[in-house]
Amino acid sequence: MASSAGSLQHPSCALERVLRKLSGKRADTGHIRTCQELLYVLSVDRYTRDANFAVYFQRSINATDSLYDATLTDGDCKVRVSVEPRLNNLIEKNILRCGSTIKNVELYLEENTEGGSVDILVTNLEVDQSADQDAALRALSGVNVKTLPWCAGGAEPSPLPLRSRRGTYLPLWTDNDFFGEMWRDQPPENARERNKTGRPVTLREVRHRFLTDGKLIRGDIRIRILQKSRLMHYGKTDQSCLYPYRAELQVADGSASVTAVLWNSMCVEWYRRLHPGMVLHLSHFRVRESFSHRMGQNPERDIEISLNSSHPEAIISIVSSVSPDWCLPDVPHHFCKGSDLQSIPHGSICDVLGLVIFVGRPECTQIKDRKMDIFRWIQLEDGSSDQPIMVKLYSTSQPDVHSAIQPMAVFVCTRLKLVKGSEFYYLTNTQYTQLYCTGTGRPLTIPYKGIRPFRQFLQWLDQMDENDVMNRSVVGGYFIFPPPPSTLTTFMEEWKEQSGLLRGDELRVRCEKLRYRESQRFCVQCTIGTVEYHHQDDTHLSFLSSSSLTAPTSPGDLPQTRRTPRPQKRPNPITAGTPKRRRCLPSSEPEEVSESDLSLFDSALEFLIGDERDLDAASDEDGDNDSFFSVDTSPSTSPFSLSQAAMETIPRSFCFRRRHVQASATGLQPSSFQKLLPFEELDSFSPAKFYHGHYTLQLRVLSDRVVLNALFFPASVDTNHWRPLPQTHANSWESILSHGGFSPHIPNPSPVDLMATRSQLANQKFVCVLEACSLGRNRLELVLSRAFLLQS
Repeated sequence: MASSAGSLQHPSCALERVLRKLSGKRADTGHIRTCQELLYVLSVDRYTRDANFAVYFQRSINATDSLYDATLTDGDCKVRVSVEPRLNNLIEKNILRCGSTIKNVELYLEENTEGGSVDILVTNLEVDQSADQDAALRALSGVNVKTLPWCAGGAEPSPLPLRSRRGTYLPLWTDNDFFGEMWRDQPPENARERNKTGRPVTLREVRHRFLTDGKLIRGDIRIRILQKSRLMHYGKTDQSCLYPYRAELQVADGSASVTAVLWNSMCVEWYRRLHPGMVLHLSHFRVRESFSHRMGQNPERDIEISLNSSHPEAIISIVSSVSPDWCLPDVPHHFCKGSDLQSIPHGSICDVLGLVIFVGRPECTQIKDRKMDIFRWIQLEDGSSDQPIMVKLYSTSQPDVHSAIQPMAVFVCTRLKLVKGSEFYYLTNTQYTQLYCTGTGRPLTIPYKGIRPFRQFLQWLDQMDENDVMNRSVVGGYFIFPPPPSTLTTFMEEWKEQSGLLRGDELRVRCEKLRYRESQRFCVQCTIGTVEYHHQDDTHLSFLSSSSLTAPTSPGDLPQTRRTPRPQKRPNPITAGTPKRRRCLPSSEPEEVSESDLSLFDSALEFLIGDERDLDAASDEDGDNDSFFSVDTSPSTSPFSLSQAAMETIPRSFCFRRRHVQASATGLQPSSFQKLLPFEELDSFSPAKFYHGHYTLQLRVLSDRVVLNALFFPASVDTNHWRPLPQTHANSWESILSHGGFSPHIPNPSPVDLMATRSQLANQKFVCVLEACSLGRNRLELVLSRAFLLQS
């Protein structure tokens, strides 16, 4: 907290009582005071440590790269605190999060010698697991958290990180996006005042002069942005750079093309404002040898232009009136249809245009130095092929666009790389991938409107049945691609460079290390103990269970299907008195329209061609809610994974009228209370029409008898967004598990028929392929994607 030491006054709330007692003894450097009352977490913000870490955290032995600040409240006032690094694991697993209820919070008060202020450090706490997930929302339902006073009547804390010399916070789950209000989407206010044009020079002249004698020609360059890279955060823990960012722009004039690099605070001021297709005046720039040449990646010498905030301060201005005499090149494009992807080679770079029919849930993957990147799967149709276009979309430093991707949107993605395997292929990011999408609520200008691929796509889109598209659209849920092969030999050839087969305790340890929404594949040798089928319909959940797999059982011997009444949902205090309305995000919701008023063609026309027509968006509607209940299998050894599908695991039907809420509910945990939704908001959206239930297999690892639950979602021809492998098989348990689904050429067996033949699994050994994902809040999702029978 950045309030002065003398500002602490007599308390009127629990937090102030603790802080007043603490401030009176701050001369005692080891003094800690515990707040035993319940507190609520309003925000959690991440940043990287710097060279002063040992000064700020003298008692910490956890030299972590990430640090966290948080805002806490008791409902009467709020306080800004730093979090002891040894508690980071709670945040990274989404146990301690925005909206958490915490107790027994240990606070340590100390003088900030640099800022002359008082800092508060949380050295320990307990997350109240007994509290309802929405306890904070209920407790603060009548409170405007923005206007809550800061403790002791202090001034509002600095918006900057408390214990590191950084000028911005980072997103909670990735380093490759911008975060915070200081990232401007408009040019700096004094940009026009600084823009004094000098003698124009060409890029060819600048390059020739520098490569000839190492000098710079003074003057201005007029260029067009051809490509824009994603943001790179290069903050090092042993350095104290305020804005450790860089971003590349591929720019060109009529004579040459080069790379221009935005450095540090220039990224904060300009990154969001600059887009491919814009024309710029640049002056006061620096010239150096290109990065690719310095690193030995390109043997030919070339230059790059550095745009710095000082020494000298680069001057950037956006040119709205472009003279044809400048001969600036157009933004290049290479659009490929879905049918083209089958014939072009692996590694090709292309652009795609399509209609979104599936948006996967965001997941995280670990890259170098334990940093995380976010990805999600997108499926597109463009009318050229029966196969959808698969896109594994990582961050493009456009978080406002990514978070709003939804089915029935027109999706344009540039500079994608084709990844081809033996049977399947998909597209994924390059450094310069850019995304344009309808329905985000933000005006995104495509630099090549009206081109022939767009006109052809519109002709196809105009013939589409919008109701059919709506019925086939899916959001979220478990999804993997490419699917594993159907034979053990082929799978092990692809898996040989991975971690091999794990013991049960090794699997448990690795799963415990997974961070929030981090997904990873593991392999174990198992026997199958019990099988359950959990059925979902409009009014109840029923399940068929086998207590063991030791003897054959006829259909008549199956236990009676249990029908559990749909439990009454607790009243939501946020929406109390207005039962027909749900709590939505604080961002403004557009005016409500009916789904029949939607016109895909009209919304795409302005986006791709430039027509003036616009589409009214929609607000929320009340939706169906199908609730699950827990089934206690009571194994001899307690499994460490979920025995039933979590709400994040189940694919959902797309709800156009509540699409903004659905996009937020499917997304990652927010960092601020204003964006927080009720925990079960995702369950207010109906499961996808093809989803009728799932199987739970209890596995026992052969090496050490560890027991785990694995969910199994067999693919079938009825599933819209993942299809079974094309091979024909007998739909026996062995073939279904090895193919990951039913045979596409014969009718699917019913759950009752399949459960009646479960004795096929008795006393058999399998190599099981498990897809693990940490869903946060101590919930581990294990999905069985393949199980290969080991022949004795």
